[in-house]
Amino acid sequence: MDLSDCSWDGHRAEGLTVANVGRVIPRSGVPGFVILDAVGEEFAPATEYLLELAASDRSPQTVRTYALSLLRFLRFLWAVGVSWEQATSLEARDFVLWARQAEKFVGNRNVPQRRGSRNLVTGKKHLGMRYSSSTINHTTTVCKEFYAFQLRMGDGPIVNPFELRRGRSHAHHDPQREFALVRRQPLRQREAHRVPRSIPDGKFNDLFRRLRSNRDRALVAFYVSSGARASELLGITGDRVNVGDQLIGVYRKGGQLQWLPAAPDAFVWLRLYQLEGGVAGPDEPVWLTLRGEPRPLSYEAMRAVLRRCNDLLGSNWTLHDLRHTFAIRALEGGMGLHEVQELLGHQSLTTTTVYAVPRMEEVIEHYRAHLSSRTSPAADSSPAGQPYNPDELRVLWGNQ
Repeated sequence: MDLSDCSWDGHRAEGLTVANVGRVIPRSGVPGFVILDAVGEEFAPATEYLLELAASDRSPQTVRTYALSLLRFLRFLWAVGVSWEQATSLEARDFVLWARQAEKFVGNRNVPQRRGSRNLVTGKKHLGMRYSSSTINHTTTVCKEFYAFQLRMGDGPIVNPFELRRGRSHAHHDPQREFALVRRQPLRQREAHRVPRSIPDGKFNDLFRRLRSNRDRALVAFYVSSGARASELLGITGDRVNVGDQLIGVYRKGGQLQWLPAAPDAFVWLRLYQLEGGVAGPDEPVWLTLRGEPRPLSYEAMRAVLRRCNDLLGSNWTLHDLRHTFAIRALEGGMGLHEVQELLGHQSLTTTTVYAVPRMEEVIEHYRAHLSSRTSPAADSSPAGQPYNPDELRVLWGNQ
């Protein structure tokens, strides 16, 4: 698509209309997904980049997420009439300015009346109307990697539009001097610090009761008791289910196989599911669709399962909330941070420590208990019963 003869004033991102054109579609084989441009043709430079991601052992879900982020920037370029090869740091800057004030494309799964408000059941915010800081930061990171890849291949602009500061912070730091305060990278947005939320036991039971099949009950039971990521659990095969030791084997980030313990009731639900559809072979997927020709259960299909429950409950729980619930339950049950880190598959302990931060609702509850203990009236320490008879006391003390 030739846009080289289009012009645009790069200082007027405000009010720009970006059309919902282009798509990310699945495709068999590697890389698994491709980007279609505004006229429905494959955007070949992106395909080469996605192939690089797949060759670097990135998961299919990561490849899809990167493709969606790259498409977000491409839509902006198509709107302003700049081809991807001619993008400069001005386009990078104005994309961020546009993304900070633009409204997202609204689907039918989160009506505008609820977007940005707080759910009364979960206490979590619904997705906002605008792009979050983390979404903008992720998009700029993906675009930076995309253009760095094109530079290595000898394509695209000779300067990376998103490489606004070269070098690593403190790369030549003098150990005898204090570290200087380093400002955020250009175009990076401040991100709010969020404490993970778990699903309270009562609300988890409400959610579990809304599940309609033994397959779904088994999956949710495994999610909340093993700590596996959504895609990791969906990818297990028959040879990675050890019923005797109550373990499941998942492939972590980086491709390493790890065996995780799970709750006994999860294996009970799994057995009930197997009695209905049969036991998966060694190389066959455990989780299959229940309608039509059986095929491996996808991430989107599992999200749809949870979405149906949310519609019934008026909640907005996510699959990742189940993983949060596992981590918080494990820590509250007495497990150490390093043990929980191992089960979650975190590379850094710092990532796990976020689960040890007290949540605001817990702080409020403990403080109310503290106030209650201070304002309660002191207990009466006087002996119970009727007072002594004065005449009897005189006899007792010899004053008769």
